[in-house]
Order: sequence, then C-alpha cells, then structure tokens
Amino acid sequence: MALPESIHILQRIRRQYVRAKLWLYALQALAAILVAAAMLWRWQFGAPLLAVTAFAILSTAVLYFILRWRAVSEVTLQHVARHLNRQYPQLEDSTELLLQEPQNLLQKLQQQRVTATLQELHPEQQQAFTLRSSATYTFLGLALLLSVGILYLPAAALTTPEPESIQVEFPEAPVAAADTAAQIQSIDITITPPRYTGKQAYQAKTLNLRVEEGATVTWHIRTSKPAHLQLELNEQSPQAFKQEKEAYTFSRSFTEPGLYTLNLNGQKSAFYTLEIIPDEPPAIQISKPKEYTEIRLGEQQRVTLQASLTDDYGIREANMIATVAKGSGEAVKFREEKIKLNLSGNSRSYNIHQTLDLQQLGMSFGDELYFYLQAWDNHRGYTRSETYFVQIEDTTIVEADFDMTAGVNPVPEYFRSQRQIIIDTEKLLKEQKSISRAEFEERSNNIGVDQKLLRLRYGKFLGEEFESGIGPGGGIPKGAEEHEEETHFEGDGHNHPEFENQNSPEALLDPYLHKHDMEEAATLFEPAVKAKLKGALAQMWEAELRLRTHKPKEALPFEYKALRMLKDVQQSQRAYVAKTGFEAPPLKEPELRLTGELHKITPPSEQKSINQQQELPSTRAALNWLAKYKQTGKYKPADAQLLEKAGQELAEHALSNSGKNLQALQDVRQLITEIRAGKKLCTSCLMAAEQAWAELLPPAKQSPQPGQAVRSRLAEEYRKRVE
Repeated sequence: MALPESIHILQRIRRQYVRAKLWLYALQALAAILVAAAMLWRWQFGAPLLAVTAFAILSTAVLYFILRWRAVSEVTLQHVARHLNRQYPQLEDSTELLLQEPQNLLQKLQQQRVTATLQELHPEQQQAFTLRSSATYTFLGLALLLSVGILYLPAAALTTPEPESIQVEFPEAPVAAADTAAQIQSIDITITPPRYTGKQAYQAKTLNLRVEEGATVTWHIRTSKPAHLQLELNEQSPQAFKQEKEAYTFSRSFTEPGLYTLNLNGQKSAFYTLEIIPDEPPAIQISKPKEYTEIRLGEQQRVTLQASLTDDYGIREANMIATVAKGSGEAVKFREEKIKLNLSGNSRSYNIHQTLDLQQLGMSFGDELYFYLQAWDNHRGYTRSETYFVQIEDTTIVEADFDMTAGVNPVPEYFRSQRQIIIDTEKLLKEQKSISRAEFEERSNNIGVDQKLLRLRYGKFLGEEFESGIGPGGGIPKGAEEHEEETHFEGDGHNHPEFENQNSPEALLDPYLHKHDMEEAATLFEPAVKAKLKGALAQMWEAELRLRTHKPKEALPFEYKALRMLKDVQQSQRAYVAKTGFEAPPLKEPELRLTGELHKITPPSEQKSINQQQELPSTRAALNWLAKYKQTGKYKPADAQLLEKAGQELAEHALSNSGKNLQALQDVRQLITEIRAGKKLCTSCLMAAEQAWAELLPPAKQSPQPGQAVRSRLAEEYRKRVE
C-alpha cells in the first residue's frame, strides 16, 4: 500500500485546488448578482422588463455557481496525480502508483522513490497549479462600476411611460362652475383596419386620425355627468353617440378624408383631422427583356424575364398574358395564353426570374410574341404592365425580296435557299443519334452539294462564271492571267493607260460597261454591296467545306453568318423615292392682298351679358374687416357671423388638404368666441387667420397699368386701346 504521507500530500493539493476554483466561481457569480441587485434597488418593479431581466441574471448566476461547484467536486486524487506528472518531470509519470496496491517488488521500489521525490519537492507548500484569476477580477471590477452607475441613474430614465390621456379642447366653453358642467373624463379611439390590410386593431394616440381606407373608427368616451354628445363631420348634420352604461360610443367606417368636431351639450370642440391612407395598386417593374427584342439567326430562342412586384399590403394573384402572332397579311392568326409566374419572396414583394422558351409556345421564324404582366392585390387594386414585343427574325423575306436577279433566268426548283440549308443542317444534328453513320455522312454531303449550288448561283452576280476560280480567296478565270499581269492602275485607280485620250467616248463609258472577262468589273454593284456579297460567298465556302467533311455542327455558324450577310445586302439594295404631287403656283400676294369688297359684310349684332361671380366672397369680406379692425381696433357682435362664413370657406378648402389650415380654423373659432363674449381679440389669432385667408385667394390677374415701361410702339398702341 502507498505510504500515508504521499496520500496526505495529494489530498492537501486537491483541497487547495477546490477552494481556489470555488472562490473564482463565487466572484464571477457575485459580479452578476451585484448588477441585478442594483437594477432591482433602483427601479424596483416600476419597469417590468427590467425586473424580469434582473431576476433572469440572478437565477443564471446561481445556476452557474451550482454547476461549477458540481464540476469541481468531481476532481479526484487521480486527476491530481496526473496533474503532478505533467507539472514535475522528476516524478517520472509514476505518481498514480501511489494510489494503487503494489503488485511486485518493482512497483514497491518505485512508490518509495516517488514518495521521496514528493517530500523533496513539497508541491503542497507552493503553487502546484495556476488559475486564470485576472479575467475574473476584471469582470468583477466592471460589474462594480456598472452597479454604481445604475444606482446614480434617474429612476424614470428607463421606466415605461404611461400612455397620455387624450384631451379635448373646447374653445367656446362657457364660464361655469366645474362641479356643475359635464366634462369629458377619458377618450379611447379604436381603429380596426379592413381585412385586406392584414393588420390588427390598434388604439389611436391623438384625436387627429390617420387611418387606412375602409377602416372602422370607434370613439369610446366617458363623461363626468350624463350629457348629450354628438360628432359633426365635414360641417354636416351632427350624429349622436350611443349611450352604453356610463360611456358613449360612436362607430363608423371611413373612405374619404374630412374634419370633425365633438359637440358636448352644444359646445363645439376644436377641429380635428381624419386622413385616409389610400390602398396603392401593385407596382410592376420589368428589368429584362427590353420593350422590343429581336432574336437574330443562330441565337437561342429563349427570353429571360426579370421583374419585381410590390404592394403595400400584399399581392393576391399575378400572371402573364402572352399572345403569339403567326402568319402575315390577312392570314395572321393570334393565340393567347396565360402563363403562371414563378414568384419568390413574401406576399408584399415578389421577385420573378423566369425563362420563356419560344419553341414551347409554338413560335417559329417570323412569329411575334406580345406579353404583359398583371397583378391584383388583396383589395381592388389592379395593375398591368406595358406590352413587350419579342420577334424571331424571319429569313424567308430575304429570298423573296432579293432583287438582284434582273436579266437572269428563274432559279430552278432544285435550288435550295440558305434558310432551308440551315433547317436541314439542324434537323440532321437532331437525328444524328437515331441514324447510322453512313446515312449521316450521306445527308451531310448532300447538304454540302446544295450549299455549293447556292454559292454558284450567287457567284454569278459577281462575275464568277467559272467554277475553278471560286474559293475562299476568290479566283481568276482561266486564260486571264496574262491580262491580269498587263493591267496596271495609276493615280486614283480610275485612269487607264490603255486610253490615250481620257476624254474619249471609250474612256468615259469604260466604268459602265459589263466586262465578262474581268470579275471586278462584271457587275454594277456598289463596292460596299459587292464586299458584303463576297463575304457571304466566303462563308458559304467554309460551310460547304465542313459539310463535305461530315462536320455539320461546325458548318452551322458559317451558314447563319452567310444568311445574315445576304439579308444585309437585301437591305442595302432598297431604293426610296420621294413622293411627287401637284405643286400649286405661288400667290401674287402683293397684288391681291386687301383688295376685296367688304361693303356687304356686316359685323355680328349678337350681344351676351356675362354675370361674373366673385370667388370666395366671405373670405374677401373677412380680409376687409381685418384691415378696418387694424385701423380702428373696434368690432361689432354681428361680425362673428361674417367670420363664421369665412371659416366655413376655409374649412371646405381644408377638407381637400387634410391637416392644412387646421390651426388657423382653431384661431378663427377663438376669434368668434371672443367677439361674442366681448373680449379683446387675440393678436396672434388675427395674424394667423389673415395669412390663411390670403393664401386661400387665387393670384390676381395682371392687367396693363398706366406708367409702366413700354418696350415698343405696338405695345403702347395696345395699352391705349385696352384703356
């Protein structure tokens, strides 16, 4: 058995370690407890959220200490022995032998040796382990500072403020005792939005309301005594509240803005606004494709659609209406199809990324696609986007309108068009896996023969009347090499030395002659058209080469390019002639002007009387009254009626602009009350009312005034005639 002295040393080290660890964990828990206690001491239960947070911190700190204590209590002498083996190499990793019964003489000798080493090292008298206590002390210091800061914060800084009660102003309140007059004690306004908004009912904070279109507003008012309570909207007949026990209730849905007042026993309150939040229709924004898209030859017959749909309350349905137009002239056929959109996002904002396969829509060369997006929201909103056009380039027009065959025999039936060659090549590539190799090569070679015949057909327009001279780089007919060598050009390339006299008829007609022995002069095409046609023949040659070598996939790009260049040649050969028509001879204005007989022409004798009504008469009268009051400072009780009418005109204007001139209306109401009571009028109210009435009047029309600067005699004459 191990010596008791060695076991005693290990037990002492374990106790030291457990005490140190528990002390650090206690300090960490204490730091969190201090912060929670400071929060409870300062705000107590005035802030429910802070109280819950403080209790959560307390419970977390206690639970943390309990878990750490359990973990430390599980440390055994076996763990201490392993730690000493790592800390002291002199123990030769044999400290664990002290906890075991020796099985042989060798183990017993090793135990004695380890015991002697432990007595020399004395690990229980020095720090045999290290703890990260600096972080714990730092955390505790920060917690102390935070606790002190919380204790010195004002108590109401983080408390939840109580909702302010809604107060009603009565500018015309009579002078009466507070205990005899009925008063409004509390007002609760509940706004219930319509179903299409998806919102819950909520409470209004002020009497100035801003509600959704179609929302239901419910006023719940309590008074100190039974009273007669009414609501007056937009200067219309008042509507009475319903009495329910000790309260009064009025409910109504609104779709238009307005102004309202509360009437308590005949006393009108100040004006309050009722604004309407309109339901906006869905917004559709298409980023791809463009409004007009043309798919050229060789391009993929697909269109990428990228769009975004947004709405203020949510989109109920969205789709695409696509119309395919096939044919031309009077044989055009239309087919309409509804396509479902791939929507991604929430109900208020959708993103669309979709690919339209035109072949699946049954489109071919020359067909057109018209499409637009449409969306419905949860209410009555509907939006339709602009119409977008997608057209697949038609190549049949190239062959039909190619007007360079004047003087040439009609094309035999066995000739293939370039477009037909492309169709045959694409069909061969699709059927390549389903046919044998021999058949594939034979069909590819046959298409190459068709390409050759078509190339020879167009080569005649460039004077290539010999097949041996046709190729990617062009050629010279046989027997013309000597003529080529003897031909030289000087100057700008238009003067030929073979003509001694450049002004002779032969030299002048030389550029316009059709010379079959010279390829460059065999046609009358312009150089640009000739270059494009040569390029098309070169592309045909490359396509023929690959078709003959059984590589139709490599020949397809050259076939498309040849077809595109042929179409460019067709477009460049179009001629535009200006319209001609009858041109009338010029009038002899100086001889005939003002020479007619006017004695039989009499001026019209019809007379009309127009009664012009003055706009806003009460407002103009109120402004005149204000001007007189500023001079005299006197008023009559009957002036209150004048201000009442002017206030009604101001209220009508405020109905269309909710919230504007609201304060001015209250000032006018106060002026009317002071005039009826015989008090001194409020100066600021007079200024505010005058400004509001002045802004209400339309701008005055300008008229010529005497003494103004005149720029010309004509203007002076006009001013005199007007006056």
